[in-house]
Amino acid sequence: MKNSYHFSAKPWQFSGKGGWIFVSFPKEISIEIRLAFKEYEEGWGRLKCEARIGNTTWKTSIWFDAKQNTYLLPLKNQIRIKEKIILDKIIDVMIMI
Repeated sequence: MKNSYHFSAKPWQFSGKGGWIFVSFPKEISIEIRLAFKEYEEGWGRLKCEARIGNTTWKTSIWFDAKQNTYLLPLKNQIRIKEKIILDKIIDVMIMI
C-alpha cells in the first residue's frame, strides 16, 4: 500500500545553474514524510515516488532541501507543457510513496 499526500503550491524556478523548476512541499507534509520514509532516502535526500498533477502521473523522486527543511518536487519540461504549468500559479499535487 502506498501513502499519498495532497497539497497545492506555486512552482518556482531555481536561480542557479540549469534553472530547474520545483514545487516545495508544505512543512507539515515534509515532516510527516521525513519521519515515515527517511530510512528509504538515497544520496542527497532523494526519495523515489510517483507524482500526479492534473491527468499526468509519472515516476520521479523528491529531494529533501535541508536549507528550507522541506521536500522539493522537480517539474520536468514535458510535465509542465502537458499540464500547462506556469510559474507562480498554484497547482494541485499528489505524491505517492
